[in-house]
Amino acid sequence: MPDRLSVRKTYKLYIGGAFPRSESGRSYPVADSKGNFVANASQASRKDVRDAVVAARKAFGGWSARTAYNRAQILYRVAEMLEGRRAQFVDELRLAGASKSQAAAETDAAVDRWVWYAGWADKLASVTGSANPVSGPFFNFSTPEPTGVVAVLAPDSPLLGLVSTVAPAIVSGNTAVVVASEPAPLAAVTLAEVLATSDLPGGVVNILTGRRAELAPWLASHLDVNAIDLTGAADDQEKALREAAAENLKRVLRTAPGGWDAVPGTERMTAFLEVKTVWHPMGI
Repeated sequence: MPDRLSVRKTYKLYIGGAFPRSESGRSYPVADSKGNFVANASQASRKDVRDAVVAARKAFGGWSARTAYNRAQILYRVAEMLEGRRAQFVDELRLAGASKSQAAAETDAAVDRWVWYAGWADKLASVTGSANPVSGPFFNFSTPEPTGVVAVLAPDSPLLGLVSTVAPAIVSGNTAVVVASEPAPLAAVTLAEVLATSDLPGGVVNILTGRRAELAPWLASHLDVNAIDLTGAADDQEKALREAAAENLKRVLRTAPGGWDAVPGTERMTAFLEVKTVWHPMGI
C-alpha cells in the first residue's frame, strides 16, 4: 500500500445541530501542556454568538415541552455515547496536561455526572414545587419552569467542569449557548460530536470556541438570553458582565470554578428555574 496522508481534523463550532466554521473565518492555535502546537480551533465572533442564541431560542419550545422522563432518556443517551468515546476524551485531556490516570478518572467522572443529572430530570418538579396551604376554597400550586436560553461561560476544567455546567442548565428544559475553555477546547468540540449523535435536538446545546473575553460581553448584553453562568469568567470581567446582564434582568450564577469532583447539589439546576404559582377554585 502506498503511503497516505492522514485526514487532519478541523475543529469547528457547534450551532443548531450543525458544525459551521466561524463566519469571520478566524481560528486560533491550541497548544498542549508543553506548548506544542496541537490544532487550530475556530475563533467565534459576535455574529456566531447571535446565530447560537437564535438556534437556542428556536429549540427552546420543543425541548421544554418534552416530558421530564424523555429528557432523562436523552441525557442518559449522552452518557452512553460519551462512554463509547472514552479513549478519545482521555487522549484530549492528556494533551491538556492531565496524567493518564487523571484523564481516565475525569472522563469516568464526566460520564457519571451526565447519569446523575439525567436522574434528576423527572424529580426536580417534586423537589422544587409544592401544594401551598391557603385560606379559602382554592387549590394553590407552585411549579418550576425553565427560564429560557442560558449562556454558560465554561471553566477551564476541559471536560468535567464543562459537563458540570452544561448538564444542569438543560436538564430542566432550558437551552444553552456555551463558551468552551479557551486554552483547552478540544474536549468541548468532541462533546459536541457526542451531543450531535445522542438524540439531543439541534440547538439545545450550542458550543462556541474562541476568546472568552471577546464573546462574554455579547452574551451578557444579549436581550434574548435569559440567564448566564459566569463560572468561567475572569474576575476582572465579572462586574462589567453583571452590569450588562442587568439590562434585561438576567439570572446570574457565579460559583467558584474548583471542586468539580464533589457531588453536585441542586443549586445549578434551580438557578435557572422560574416558579409559577397557580390558583384554582375547588369544585369546578
